Amino acid sequence: LRFGIHFLAGYHKDEKEGPVRATNIRELFWIVLRYSAVLVIAIAVFGGLIGFFLAGRPGLIAALIGAGLTFIFSILTVGSVALGARLQLVGFYAVVLGGWIVKILIFAIALFLLQGADFIDGPSLFFSVTATVLATLVVDSVAVLRARIPVV
Repeated sequence: LRFGIHFLAGYHKDEKEGPVRATNIRELFWIVLRYSAVLVIAIAVFGGLIGFFLAGRPGLIAALIGAGLTFIFSILTVGSVALGARLQLVGFYAVVLGGWIVKILIFAIALFLLQGADFIDGPSLFFSVTATVLATLVVDSVAVLRARIPVV
C-alpha cells in the first residue's frame, strides 16, 4: 500500500536522497490532488462499508455523498490557490476568499437539499464529511511542509 500511495502521489524512491518532493507549485498541486483522491476513495469505501453495516443503504449513500462533496471542496481549494498564485497579493486573497464563500454556499445548498431526505443517514454523512475534511487537511499540510519550493 505504501508503494501505491507514493506512486500515485508522484513520489519515487531515490536510493541516495530519499523521496522526491515537489519543487514547484504545479507539482505541489498535483501531489495534493492525487493524495486527496486516494484518501477520498479510501474513506468512501471504508465509510460506505461502515455506514452500510450500521444504517443500511442510507448509510452507504450518505458516506459516498459526504466523501464526494468534500473532494469537490478540495478541488475548489487547490483551484482557487492555483489561480490566485498567478495574481498580485490582493488578487490572490480575493480569489481564495471568493472560493471559500463559494464552498460555503455549495455546502449550505447541499445540506438544504439533503435535509429530511430519507435516502441518507445523517450521522454517516457527518462522519464521512468530518473524516474526509481532516484527511485532506493532513494531505495539504504534509505536502506543503515536505515541498522544497524556493521562495524569492
